[in-house]
Amino acid sequence: MTIAAVQMNSQQDVEANLATIKAAISDASAQGASLVVLPENCCSMGEQRATAERFEALSATLADYARTYGVYVLAGSLPCPYRPDGLIIPDGRMRQVSLLFAPDGMQVARYDKIHLFTATVADKQGSYNEAATFEPGTQTVVTPIEVNDAVCQLGMMVCFDLRFPALAQRLRQAGADMLSAPSAFTYLTGQANWSLLLQARALDSQCMVIGAAQGGEHIYKTGNPRQTWGHAAITAFDGSVVNSYEESALQGQAATKNYALVLACLDKSAQRQGRQKMPIFQCHRLA
Repeated sequence: MTIAAVQMNSQQDVEANLATIKAAISDASAQGASLVVLPENCCSMGEQRATAERFEALSATLADYARTYGVYVLAGSLPCPYRPDGLIIPDGRMRQVSLLFAPDGMQVARYDKIHLFTATVADKQGSYNEAATFEPGTQTVVTPIEVNDAVCQLGMMVCFDLRFPALAQRLRQAGADMLSAPSAFTYLTGQANWSLLLQARALDSQCMVIGAAQGGEHIYKTGNPRQTWGHAAITAFDGSVVNSYEESALQGQAATKNYALVLACLDKSAQRQGRQKMPIFQCHRLA
C-alpha cells in the first residue's frame, strides 16, 4: 500500500485551502497513493468556531474528493461542535475530529483528539491551552483500510497525541499496522521533538507512523502570526524515516503548488518479520 502524507500551509481562507487539498489528493492519487493523510487544521488555521459551523459541508466536500480520486482520505482534523453520538457539546467548546473517508466517499471512521495541547513556548504566541476551546475525546479508534483485497489496520492519532506512548501502544494492541499523526507542531516544539516523536512512537508500537504536517507562517486575523514546523515524514516500524520533506516552509515547486507530498509504501511482510524478531508485545508487563 502506498501512503501519502501532505504538508500544507493552511491559512484562514477555507476555499483556498480546499483547492490545495483537492490538488494534493489528485496528485497523490496519480502517483499511486491509496491513502492520503492531510495535516491537522487542514481547512483553516485559526477561525475554529467559524470552521466548526461548516463541519458538515466541509466533511461532504472532503468525502467527494475521496470519491472523485478513488482513494482513502484522512482529514487530519476539523473542529466539530458535537460529540460522536450527535450531542452538542454543552459548554460551547468543540472537538478536534479526524475523519477517514473511503474511496466511495463514505465516512468510515471518526477519531476525536484525546490529548489537548497545553504548553508554554518561547514564541510569539507564548502559551497554548487547547482545552479552553476544545473538549477531549474519550475513545481510541482503529479502523480497517482495504486495498486490492489486502486489509491494513489504521490507528488514529492527532498531533499532541504523539507525546503519549501509551496511546500508540494501545492502538497496536488493538491491531494497528499504521498510525496517523496529522499535526500542526509549533516551530520550536517541532524543531526540538517532531522527528524524535515520530520515530519513538514507531518503535513503541512497531507500526508505521504517518506524520502529515502544517509548515510555515500562518497569518491570523487577530493576534500574532503562528509558525509551524512542517517537515512531514513517514516512519517505519523500526524507527527509520522512510521519507520526509526537509523544510518548514514550502520551497520551490512545492511552494508553487502550495503543498508537498511525502510518499512511502507499507511493507506488511517486513513489518511482520520485524515484530517476530523483536516480540516486545509478548514481553510487555505493565499495561
